[in-house]
Amino acid sequence: MKKVGVAILGLGVVGGGVYEILTEKREYFKKTQGLDITVETVLEKNVERALSRGVSKATIAANIEEVVSNPNVDIVIEVMGGTEPAKSFVLKALMSGKSVVTSNKELFAKHWSELEEEAKKMNVALMFEASCVGGVPIIRVLQDGMQANRIKSIKGIINGTTNYILTKMAENGADYDTALKEAQKLGYAEFDPTADVEGFDATYKISILSSLAFNSKVCIENVYREGISGIDKDDIAYGKSMGYTLKLLGIGKQSEEGIDVRVHPTFIKNEDPLASVSDSFNAVHLVGDSVGEIMLYGRGAGSLPTGSAIVSDVIFAAKHSENYYTPFKNNVKGNKATKFVSDFVSKYYVRMLVKDDAGVLAKISGQFAKGDISIKEVKQMSSEENLAEIVVITHPALESAMQKTIEKIVSLKEVVAVKGFIRIEE
Repeated sequence: MKKVGVAILGLGVVGGGVYEILTEKREYFKKTQGLDITVETVLEKNVERALSRGVSKATIAANIEEVVSNPNVDIVIEVMGGTEPAKSFVLKALMSGKSVVTSNKELFAKHWSELEEEAKKMNVALMFEASCVGGVPIIRVLQDGMQANRIKSIKGIINGTTNYILTKMAENGADYDTALKEAQKLGYAEFDPTADVEGFDATYKISILSSLAFNSKVCIENVYREGISGIDKDDIAYGKSMGYTLKLLGIGKQSEEGIDVRVHPTFIKNEDPLASVSDSFNAVHLVGDSVGEIMLYGRGAGSLPTGSAIVSDVIFAAKHSENYYTPFKNNVKGNKATKFVSDFVSKYYVRMLVKDDAGVLAKISGQFAKGDISIKEVKQMSSEENLAEIVVITHPALESAMQKTIEKIVSLKEVVAVKGFIRIEE
């Protein structure tokens, strides 16, 4: 039976889940995988936390040098988060001839090329299933399950915090601040929620997923990003009445025009399968030219779901002598030959507060017409005295044309404010 020694860098929520799975299922892995996987050492500065999880004092390493010099360690698991010292530790492990498994999407999105270059040099594995969508095996599907396809699009709810917040706003009519506080109280959102609510976390993930889906490096600089902190509960309610559900989506599309990758709040039809993905759950929808549509759904975070993905990588690395590296040009700036869509096309929802005067709607419609934007639907709701709210749904239009048109509309003396501006995917 093959023996596999692992080291765990960080024993927080995810690291604790990994340790639990590996220790409690050791006999199960012997029986089902033919592998005897042992936790040889743990690097955790909070010694008491490690001891409370059942780690023996002799197993706790004092520093990274002690970890990488251990001849019994074959695979290093990095679950520390952030870019430093995680990057330095991972590089030391790779340089020492250890395979690495990581759940660190920020590290991977920002330094993938550098880490892979070192892994190639040392002919060791660099695995990252847990970096995107927690326990949902999306990386393995893209690498090993979709080879017969040219993937046309990848679209998903890939951040559980924002999905929870938007779910509560939709179901309970809560405003953004109230829903955020509830998410923080339950541990879904950090004390500083910026990475989640402003779309950075989803940007790291869609950068990685789109790179694999489209066989071309998609740097985070190539991703359009917009978060949910400006979302108004009224827009969610109006959208719902018009047949739409609001989600923060990571979107990647590939066409003859190039690669289009974005993260932003998005209205989708209520019957879209992603619309029913609620609370902290995640889901990814793929479209391949051969297979058609596929959707993967599950827990996007948490100690055991993420730990499941990490242990899956450990087992995969232990059982495969040939290491997987990206088949595309994976350098820091990506491939200069890759064409990206700079001005994407979408449908739009626009909510405006206007003076309740005759001819206002005609003036607004005139600005859309000048921008060569076709209106699909218009709704007018009464507001406070002498004011009205107008909601416009457009047909597909260029982002640049919409932005210019919104500027023109805001400048009209009859328009008090543009209160909502949300893209629509159908």
